[in-house]
Amino acid sequence: MPATKDTTSRNQAASRPSRPFTLWREVLTAYAAPALMAGTAGAVTEQQDLAVAAFTSIAGTSAVVAFLVGTWLRHGGQPRRWTTTAPRVALTAALVIAAAGAAVLLGWFTAQWLPAHTPIPATPWLERLRIDLPVSAALATTIVTLRWRSTATASPA
Repeated sequence: MPATKDTTSRNQAASRPSRPFTLWREVLTAYAAPALMAGTAGAVTEQQDLAVAAFTSIAGTSAVVAFLVGTWLRHGGQPRRWTTTAPRVALTAALVIAAAGAAVLLGWFTAQWLPAHTPIPATPWLERLRIDLPVSAALATTIVTLRWRSTATASPA
């Protein structure tokens, strides 16, 4: 009998329409989720730098990337044809590589180039950006792309 309940609940979930892709909601979630998770981890492990980074570099990067990727995917309400026809995994991988690559460059620039060429001193907080930015960008890009794609293929074109 448990197999019947499992099949029934899957059929009910599949028949429900997915919530439409709303950019502000995705950006808010992209900020709140990592801020709460990393902030909680920082508080529990008593890592002050992680608790601060949770609400600044980690969540901030996630929100900015979610906004940029979501805006690019929506493309003014008319998505690019290849973004709806490419395999979901390929689209997600391509966007994650692009976003994480840009974040790696930004993290390197901030942590290495700025202190070497400006009066800004090298600090442990700047070094954190080399990890925080690409990880946050990769996660936000993956989630936003998969959410957008699930709503883009479900809605009539």
